[in-house]
Amino acid sequence: MDNIALIESFGDFKDEKGISKIDLMAIIEDSLKTLLRKRYDSDDHFDVIVNPDKGDFQIFLNKTIVEDEMSEDDDLEIEISEAKKIDPTFEVGEDFTMEIPVAQLGRRNILTLKQILATKLQEHNNAMLYEQFKDRIGEIVVGEIHHIRHKHVILLDDEGNEFILPKENQIPSDFFKKGENIRAIVETVDFKGSKPQIIISRTAPKFLEKLLELEIPEIQDGTIMLKKVVRIPGEKAKIAVDAYDDRIDPVGACVGVKGSRIHGVVRELRNENIDVIQWSKNPEILVKRALGNVTINKIDINENSTYALVYTPVEEISKVIGKQGQNIRLASWLTGYEIDVHRESSEDDDVELKEFNDDIDQWIIDEFKKVGLTTAKSVLDKETESLLNMVDLEEETIEEVKRILREEFED
Repeated sequence: MDNIALIESFGDFKDEKGISKIDLMAIIEDSLKTLLRKRYDSDDHFDVIVNPDKGDFQIFLNKTIVEDEMSEDDDLEIEISEAKKIDPTFEVGEDFTMEIPVAQLGRRNILTLKQILATKLQEHNNAMLYEQFKDRIGEIVVGEIHHIRHKHVILLDDEGNEFILPKENQIPSDFFKKGENIRAIVETVDFKGSKPQIIISRTAPKFLEKLLELEIPEIQDGTIMLKKVVRIPGEKAKIAVDAYDDRIDPVGACVGVKGSRIHGVVRELRNENIDVIQWSKNPEILVKRALGNVTINKIDINENSTYALVYTPVEEISKVIGKQGQNIRLASWLTGYEIDVHRESSEDDDVELKEFNDDIDQWIIDEFKKVGLTTAKSVLDKETESLLNMVDLEEETIEEVKRILREEFED
C-alpha cells in the first residue's frame, strides 16, 4: 500500500467527522511518529513530512555513517562502504538520510498505524466536541429520545451528539417516549474517560430564562430585563422583570393577552405555575410583590440580616405560605430575604378548616365538619382521645392534622 492509498483509506472517516485535511495531516504525522516510537523506541532520528496539498507524506531516517564493521545498530548507523555506493563523497561521521517507504514498515505495522490513527482521530473528535459544547453551557439544545433508562434518558441531536438527562434534572411530571423531541439546557460538559459527557437539565432556573427569551422578543432584544428567576420544577416559579423604558409594562409584555405569551413556556414546563412580578429596588415593595395577591399590613425589613417580617391578617396566612410552603419559599429566593409571617390576630380570631385544604385532604376536613368542628381552634382545643370518639379517623391521622394546624395557625 503506497502513501496516498493509505491516506485515502481514511477519507470516509474524515468526511464523516468533518475533519479538515490540515487537521487530518497533523493527526497522520502524530500517528506516524507514535508508530516509529513503538517500532524503534524513539522518533529522534526520523523526520516525517506531510504534504496536505498532495495528500501525501514521507518518512526519512537519519543515520550516522561509521567505519566498516563498526555499526552497533543497523537502524541508526550505516557503514561507510554502503553509504559510498549511494554517494562517493560521503565521509565517516556525516549524517546519512534515507526515505522509508510505507511498505517497508511491514503489514503488521501498517495495521498498527491504522489503529493509532483511528484512536487519534477519535481523540480529536472528542476534543472538538468538548470545545463546542463547553461554550454552549446554559444554551438550549433539542434532542430526540434515544434510550430511556431508570436513572437517566439519552438523547441524540441531528448531528448524532449524545446528551444525558439525569433523573434529578427531569421535571417530576416529565414523561418521555422514544423518538420524541425535547428541549433542555446544557448544564455541564466533562470528560468521562476519554469521551466528553454532556449533561443537560430541564429543572434549572436557566432553562426557564432561555424559554422566556425564545417566547418574548422584548427579553431577547433587551427591552425587558430578567432580574431574577426561581422555581420549584413542575410546581411553581416566580420571575422578576424590569424595563429600561418606563412606558413599557414588563409584566404585561411577558404574560401577553390572556396569558398567550407565557402559555407556551407553561406547557413546556408541564403546567408549572409562573408568577411574573415587576422588580423594585425598594425591598418592601419587592417582598410584597413577590408574595403575590395577598393582604399585607406591614413589612419590617432588617437589611443587615436580610430578614423580612410580614404582618398579615390570619385569614391570609394560607395564601402567603402557599401549598406546602411554596409561595413563601419562592418569594424568599426571589427577593434574597428570609421571609417570616406575623399573624395579626386576637384571641377570638380563628381560621376555617377549609383554608388548610392544600395540606389536609378534603375527606378528612369533611369528617370533622360532620361533628361540628369547622375551625382550627375547634380541633386544637380538643384532646386526641376525645376526637377519636367523635370522628371516624385513625389516631395517627388526627395527630398529623393537629401538627399542621399548630404550624400554620398557632405559630
